[in-house]
Amino acid sequence: MDRLSTLELFVRVVERASFSAAAADMGISRPVATAAIKDLERRLGTRLLQRTTRHVQPTAEGEAYYRRCVSILADLEDADRNAGGGVGGLLRVDVPGNLARRLLLPALPAFLAEHPGLTVHIGESERFVDLVREGVDCVVRAGKLDDSDMIVRPLGVMQEITCASPDYLARYGTPVSPRDLAGHRMVGFVSSRTGRALPLEFLVEGESLDVMLPSRVLVSGADAYAVAARLGLGLVQAPYHRFEDDLAAGALMEVLADFRPEPTPVSILYPSKRHLSPRVRVFVDWVATVLGPHLAAAG
Repeated sequence: MDRLSTLELFVRVVERASFSAAAADMGISRPVATAAIKDLERRLGTRLLQRTTRHVQPTAEGEAYYRRCVSILADLEDADRNAGGGVGGLLRVDVPGNLARRLLLPALPAFLAEHPGLTVHIGESERFVDLVREGVDCVVRAGKLDDSDMIVRPLGVMQEITCASPDYLARYGTPVSPRDLAGHRMVGFVSSRTGRALPLEFLVEGESLDVMLPSRVLVSGADAYAVAARLGLGLVQAPYHRFEDDLAAGALMEVLADFRPEPTPVSILYPSKRHLSPRVRVFVDWVATVLGPHLAAAG
């Protein structure tokens, strides 16, 4: 491997804490990766990594070298871009599935055409992602965020609505206020963080009101949530864009529109310990441009 590729490999080994994962990211075999790092340590005359059967972590010298490598690689990307070479390489991102499929993927061909040297690996999830350990460059997240050492760029807020199928409303009635929800059911959406179903939320005279209704069906995925709603299995709440087609087709109907939940913030996060590389920067700016028309300003 050339010296630049070796630096990239070393950064991946540190961030993934694994030779196998780093090798897979780089498209090489684990023995090749191991040999390249050994050659690097031999050339520098110092040990950069502590290896065990389960874990790889940098030594003090390795941590200092890692930070220099990250800076050097970011500077090289900037130099290439400023010289007209554009951005390139692998960009690993994680986006909630429905947001990816409905809003980002349709715009992706134009983004890739603008950056022909870039390869984008899109993971779909709503769970917490350890960006550095999992080798992810940035994530898009909807909802309130826990404190972390990530850099957070707010993008705006999504309007949430409450929906049900016409069949469900024919059986249980159409509520006109949260006080009418006695006897109703909801499709339980199970939080990946708590393992429990989330309550329905309503704004009543400026105050947030959580309502937990009985659930005969609980799901942990956005697609299953929407299908259960169409089948008349209960009330659901989600961002408007998720149910826009169903509302237009009459498969779902909005209820309690005067008591919509507080809008959900949407943000993009990336590691604070890493320089914002040009490929991450162009992706972050692109996401903000694509999602902008579908989001309202926060506050």
